Amino acid sequence: MAEEKNTGAPEQELDLSEQRMIRRAKLKELQDAGQDPFQITKFVVTAHSADVKEKFSELEGKQVSVAGRLMSKRGMGKAVFCDLQDVKGRIQLYVRIDELGEEAFAKFKKLDIGDIVGVEGEVFQTKRGEISVKAAKVTLLSKSLIPLPEKFHGLKDTETRFRQRYVDLIMNEDVRRTFEIRSKFIKHVRKYLDDRDYLEVETPVLNTISGGATARPFITHHNTLGIDMYMRIATELHLKRLTVGGFERVYEIGRIFRNEGMDPKHNPEFTSIELYEAYADFHDMMDIAEGILSTAAKDILGSYQVEWLGETIDLTPGWKRLTMIDAVKEYVGVDFDAIRDDELACRAVEAAGIDMEDCERTWGTALYEAFDQRVEEKLIQPTFITMYPVEVSPLTKRSPADPRLTERFELFINHSEFANAFSELNDPIDQRGRFEHEIALREAGDDEAGMMDEDFITALEYGLPPTGGMGIGIDRAVMLLTNSDTIREVILFPTMKPLGD
Repeated sequence: MAEEKNTGAPEQELDLSEQRMIRRAKLKELQDAGQDPFQITKFVVTAHSADVKEKFSELEGKQVSVAGRLMSKRGMGKAVFCDLQDVKGRIQLYVRIDELGEEAFAKFKKLDIGDIVGVEGEVFQTKRGEISVKAAKVTLLSKSLIPLPEKFHGLKDTETRFRQRYVDLIMNEDVRRTFEIRSKFIKHVRKYLDDRDYLEVETPVLNTISGGATARPFITHHNTLGIDMYMRIATELHLKRLTVGGFERVYEIGRIFRNEGMDPKHNPEFTSIELYEAYADFHDMMDIAEGILSTAAKDILGSYQVEWLGETIDLTPGWKRLTMIDAVKEYVGVDFDAIRDDELACRAVEAAGIDMEDCERTWGTALYEAFDQRVEEKLIQPTFITMYPVEVSPLTKRSPADPRLTERFELFINHSEFANAFSELNDPIDQRGRFEHEIALREAGDDEAGMMDEDFITALEYGLPPTGGMGIGIDRAVMLLTNSDTIREVILFPTMKPLGD
């Protein structure tokens, strides 16, 4: 049975302006007849597509009401088969002239692909075994005035897909599944932490000081107060204030804003979860990070093995933990345990072909650059890199064993960062000194450097218990779980360059 796009001239043979004119003419005809679909405010749905299929044995022969978007029409005579798409999938409709009546059937045949309809009818199974709804009544609920993309090609252009996500969701089932997995992952994170007695909180998005991370902020102006304000680049400082206040386990899932470039792994606004646990350290945070991601894969996807960016990633618990010094020794061949002098460390990494031109020439920056430029790209399976130099960790507690290092880790999977965690710095004197260092960097022209937060220092002076803290990028975790190669695939409405630029 031939499939058609319209009951008149095939839409693919007309240009877009002609197609719109035809659809608007159909709408006006309905409105002139007192049948304006846009005046309908409600339609009672008793079943969705998947429900009809899953419960066919109990629904066969019974009346149901389904609603959704017409995605295809097949047949030109006295009977038409259609595919109706709703939130749970698709169901076939069987529409016959002797069931609807001649007048209603004629109106039905004028419907277009993309129109939203409500259908009342009987559940049955065709001779070919297709579970369907035999329509007794069809109600046009919303007229689609722009044709959907051609069926066999769908919506493939990524630029259009991201700008018109609504069409992307209509046409691409895998895209809908991506965002269903995203929702399930966020629910999973909440349950994982709630079950461990964490308290979910909300902290300000607008701040008078940019802090909690190293990033360039977005700046806006508060008219009433007459001051510039910063959209948050992290939730860290407020959450640690709450830990000072006695909330021993807190977390926040929320939007973060950073005025930085756009690439496959970065978007100017993204979603993160930050969590803080009193009387814990960064080792406890490693256990939580591993627990959240491994159980998410198992519970949502049914397996610890996931495909991502051309690699099979094994999320089975028991992930590798490696100090940055050991990682650089293994992958670069420079042993920082044997080097104590700043200049010797810089020369050693430069001899290995690592660029130190734009860096402070210290032992710590040499270690970090060796890792950043040579090691990170080689970390495919889940690996915790621990003990970061203090120069790149302004909010982290120093290691008692080596004050040049901090009790910090980052989690890498397929050379991408997934989590960042610390044994939190709770010494207000040390913290003030590190803020002053950030201020010096800012005064030297680094607009990503942090600012002095006097109130946060005051909070620390009241006493922050030993605390473990961590941030996990929700978007990147969803990229992993959905085998997405760009962050734009997992953000419903990613930031896009204006058309024409």
